[in-house]
Amino acid sequence: MRKQVTRIGAGCAVALACVTTAGAQTASGSVVVASPTYTSIPLEIEIDRPAPEVWERVGGYCDIGEWFGIPCEITSGTENEFGAVRSVGNEILVGKTELSYTYTQAPREDRPYNLYHGTLEARPVTETTSKLVYTLIFDNSMLADDAAREADRERRVGAFTRALENMKTLAEGGTLPPRQPR
Repeated sequence: MRKQVTRIGAGCAVALACVTTAGAQTASGSVVVASPTYTSIPLEIEIDRPAPEVWERVGGYCDIGEWFGIPCEITSGTENEFGAVRSVGNEILVGKTELSYTYTQAPREDRPYNLYHGTLEARPVTETTSKLVYTLIFDNSMLADDAAREADRERRVGAFTRALENMKTLAEGGTLPPRQPR
């Protein structure tokens, strides 16, 4: 019993130290947002292929380069492994299953941290069909007002819906048209 009380006391002391440190960082130009407003964007699309085939075609961590149409390279770690960092948003792979992965964007100095996370999953529906589920969550409180938050959300919905449509095309054996130069 005495050991348990000692452990609890030590745990409380560590928690208090973390809270005190976090408070000190906030006062000195921290990236921590005082009153976050989290929003989530769940999207999905049906695919006429089994989930393992879909994942094999579009589920690599840098496959985003093809279906989002942007350059992607692994800048740290090993592709498709925990801790891999890709050049897109400096995103870090923080979770994965056989048919999914989750990533986050690390805080950046002198920028409010929006806790941006995304999960891409190939989910079986039947033996021969599946759906891709793409979920984003982030803090949009640093935007000016509700109109700006809604515009940002709609922009993201449009971009990630196009990405899902591209993944569907690729997973079902099609090809994407060449990207127009910017």
